[in-house]
Amino acid sequence: MANGQWFPQDWPERIRALADGTLTPVVPKRAATVMLLKDTADGPAVHMLRRRASMAFAGGAYAYPGGGVDPRDDDHQIRWAGPTRAWWSERLGVTETEAQAIVCAAVRETYEEAGVLLAGPAPDSVVGDTTGADWEADRAALVARELSFAEFLERRGLVLRSDLLGAWTRWITPEFESRRYDTWFFVAALPAGQRTRNASTEADRTVWIAPADAAASYDKGELLMMPPTIATLRQLTPYAAAAEALAAAPGRDLTPVLARARLDGEEIVLSWPGHEEFTKHIPTGGATA
Repeated sequence: MANGQWFPQDWPERIRALADGTLTPVVPKRAATVMLLKDTADGPAVHMLRRRASMAFAGGAYAYPGGGVDPRDDDHQIRWAGPTRAWWSERLGVTETEAQAIVCAAVRETYEEAGVLLAGPAPDSVVGDTTGADWEADRAALVARELSFAEFLERRGLVLRSDLLGAWTRWITPEFESRRYDTWFFVAALPAGQRTRNASTEADRTVWIAPADAAASYDKGELLMMPPTIATLRQLTPYAAAAEALAAAPGRDLTPVLARARLDGEEIVLSWPGHEEFTKHIPTGGATA
């Protein structure tokens, strides 16, 4: 492969099955992921983790902290700072309760997988170091789903800082995939006083890396990534500071990106609208080009 695009071996077979009507698409699960940025002397760096090779979905690929929405966060009213739930509902294209749950997922997953918490005791504050034993106990309970994020915030008397997030893009896993996610990508800056760590059992490595450097390594085939990951890295490269990326987020188009597959003679053509670099021509025998 000329680059580091993640490409499951069963895609050709599943694409053919979808085309001939023998495959029923799985309903995608709601999810959120966060491109966490910090400023360096050379510009912003983004926090990335490498998924363990044993993972069923995108094993070995570099990604951002993220995961599925917890339905328990849909209705539980939490202390909230920043744009209203109604604003987020319009921005994300979902109901207000769904918007709350998606934003909660973004903040929760960043805490679970990177140890960074976008919340504070007041609407204009953020917690400091979250590496103590008591914090870790709560983080472990969140990971195990023994504790909902709404319950966590309530127990600690914290306000969720939705104003520290910017909705960046939305990608939906292709219809022919066996595991499907409707994922909202957010951008956020590392809060002062906090630091990242590899807190995820799903990752074997974490890095802070300039988006341009990560994209170059992908182009060389050195870093494996899924299409939305490399696409968002390329979108981040023009910004000279984390604050610039956050300021640009409200103007971003959140129309979902969904891959399309069609049969064209002796090959399958796989494409992502608006992202021509990911187009693949797959001979019916299964090889990729």
